[in-house]
Amino acid sequence: MSSSMTCLCLLIILLATTSSVTALGCPTGCMCNDDTYVVQCERSKLDVIPITLNPAIQRLVLRSNKIKTVDASFQFYRDLQYVDLSNNHLVNIPTKSFFHQEKLQELHLNKNKLSSINNRTFQGLKSLTVLNLRENFLEDLNRGLFSILPKLEELNLGQNRISKIDALAFDGLLSLRVLYLDDNLLSSVPTSSFSVLGSLAELHVGLNAFTSLPDDAFSGLGKLSVLDISSAGLSNISSNAFRGLTGLRNLNLADNRLQQIPTLQLSHLSRLEELTIGQNEFTTLEKDSFKGLTNLRKIDITGANNLEHIEKGAFSDNLNLETIVLVSNKRLESLEDGALVGLPNLKHLVLRENSFKTLSESIMSWNELRALELTDNPINCDCQLLWLLNSINSKNITNVQCSTPFATPR
Repeated sequence: MSSSMTCLCLLIILLATTSSVTALGCPTGCMCNDDTYVVQCERSKLDVIPITLNPAIQRLVLRSNKIKTVDASFQFYRDLQYVDLSNNHLVNIPTKSFFHQEKLQELHLNKNKLSSINNRTFQGLKSLTVLNLRENFLEDLNRGLFSILPKLEELNLGQNRISKIDALAFDGLLSLRVLYLDDNLLSSVPTSSFSVLGSLAELHVGLNAFTSLPDDAFSGLGKLSVLDISSAGLSNISSNAFRGLTGLRNLNLADNRLQQIPTLQLSHLSRLEELTIGQNEFTTLEKDSFKGLTNLRKIDITGANNLEHIEKGAFSDNLNLETIVLVSNKRLESLEDGALVGLPNLKHLVLRENSFKTLSESIMSWNELRALELTDNPINCDCQLLWLLNSINSKNITNVQCSTPFATPR
């Protein structure tokens, strides 16, 4: 028997004994489109990567199956641009598994059981722009780990067990713009690892255990626009922790242990437009709390359980504020007269789920306000709030509920 006939017989036997494939082509439970070159096998009970698909496929979705390893199957599909292997049982990825995927742009390996990768794991992925390794069991990031991915723009390493990052772990990622390191076991900001990420625009490092930010914690990230340090256990921020972040637009410091607004530290961020700082332990917003943030457009203070009082002039340096969100601050019942005066661009004021019983008309200038939300406050709708009823009627401001003594104004 010739070798070609032998191969054909073996293939027939393989197809006959593989329950997941009904015929040469599309496996059972999959959707295969030869016009768009898309194959989707979601929750199809596959335990191996199919080898019988159209070799010209460009998009392969194998999400939520039982695949345990990446084998040589990928060598048959050299036109792939998108691969989703998330929520499988992957334990390891053999070297050169993706060696022939030179066109692959997105690779999703999140929600697996990967505990280690090395600098040869992704060999061949010259065009890769997105790599998602979220929710695995990675512990260390070694030197040059991603150096063979020159075009990578987004790297997601969140929800792993990473406690150590080599200073050159991200070496070679000259195009990286988005990095997720949140929900790991980092005890300090990996500042030394950031020096090679000069193009980074977005960094997520929350849900770690930093406790403090030292001076120049984000040195080398001069192009950073978005920084998320929420739920990191921060109780102390050094005076120059944010030094060098001259282009930062969005900062999230929510759910930490800050006992006061870090006014001096924030003052370095003159271009900041959005600040989220709720779920901390400060009790008062003092005058000039956000001094230096002259470009601030939105501030969100949600769930600050100890916040009781906002002084006049708390936002005096923030003349460009358009939105103030003060929500679910259960002890907040006092806005000092004039607390929001001098904010000519304020359009949205959200005061839901606080402890306000009344509001003084003199807390702010109402001319530009478009939306006021006061729901779920114990508002006492007496004669002192007639001005608010008039504002509702004239400006169509809604969502004001009265607890006493009469029904909600309409």
